[in-house]
Amino acid sequence: MNYLRPMSGAPLASLVIVLLLVSTAHANPQRQPVDATLRELVKTAIATTDSFVDRYDAEVWLVDMSTRLARFVADDQKRVELLRHIHYEASRANLPPELVLAVIEVESRFDRHAISKAGAMGLMQIMPFWLKEIGRPNENLFDTRTNLRMGCTILRYYLDLEKDNITHALARYNGSINSYQYTNLVYRALDKRWRRR
Repeated sequence: MNYLRPMSGAPLASLVIVLLLVSTAHANPQRQPVDATLRELVKTAIATTDSFVDRYDAEVWLVDMSTRLARFVADDQKRVELLRHIHYEASRANLPPELVLAVIEVESRFDRHAISKAGAMGLMQIMPFWLKEIGRPNENLFDTRTNLRMGCTILRYYLDLEKDNITHALARYNGSINSYQYTNLVYRALDKRWRRR
């Protein structure tokens, strides 16, 4: 999968207007109708119950990423457990685990109890309305597996919808279509910390 870069060079006036629209949307978020296909995907993903095929590959990836994640998660055991969950859910959704790590860094800085101003919750900042949408109002969005499963499923859906254009899919995931601020943050995190060399 190619990591596409957002276009740049938008006139300053247009950029200011877009930023005002985005900040207004986040200040007073209005829920858009949920796509029925996406609702079913998330519902199925939550209802379904290790992604490494080769033990050596697992050890190499976990050690490498654990070193990178140490600045966010101090406890070794918690860090490796989190990485295993991220790798599993990303692989299950056919996403690069490194991209998911970059999204989580930007969304919550790996704080599984994070809550945004708009009310999004957990590692991948899932909006609580999803629980009602999929008929599971008692699920816990602070549960690592639940949050990762939903977040990876939603991101995969947007990638499919955008024909694997990561820039547009990330904008949809963040609810900031026509703005590259969020996608730039994710790309920066990916390049600085998570991309495998």
